Amino acid sequence: MRLRRSVGAALGALALVIALPTSASAATGDFSYKFVGLDGTPQSATLQDPESPACITLPEVADPDSSKPAFAPHNDTDVWVMVFTEPGCTGDSWILRPHGNPATDRLKLRSVFLTDAH
Repeated sequence: MRLRRSVGAALGALALVIALPTSASAATGDFSYKFVGLDGTPQSATLQDPESPACITLPEVADPDSSKPAFAPHNDTDVWVMVFTEPGCTGDSWILRPHGNPATDRLKLRSVFLTDAH
C-alpha cells in the first residue's frame, strides 16, 4: 500500500511537471552521480547546467544488460529532479530537492527528469 501511494504521488508530480507549458532552458548548477566503470572502479560524472525540463538517460548506465545502475546522486541545481531506476525516466522514482545534500550509495538510478528552470 505504501509503495502504491509513493508511485501514485511520483506519477502525479511528473504529470504536473510535464503538463506545464515551457520552453527548453538550462537548470543552473550541477547534477552529479557515481557509477562503476568498465574496469570495475568507481567513477563520478557531472551534468553541468543540464537542459530542463528534460528526461536524461545517463549514458554510462543506459544499458541494464551491460552496466550496474548509477548511485549516490547529488542535485546541486536550482530545480527539482526526479531520479528513476530505469532508462527513459521509467521504473521506480524519487524526488531530489534543489541544492540538496548528496543521496546515499543505496539510491540507484539510470535516468533523471529535471523540472523547468526558474
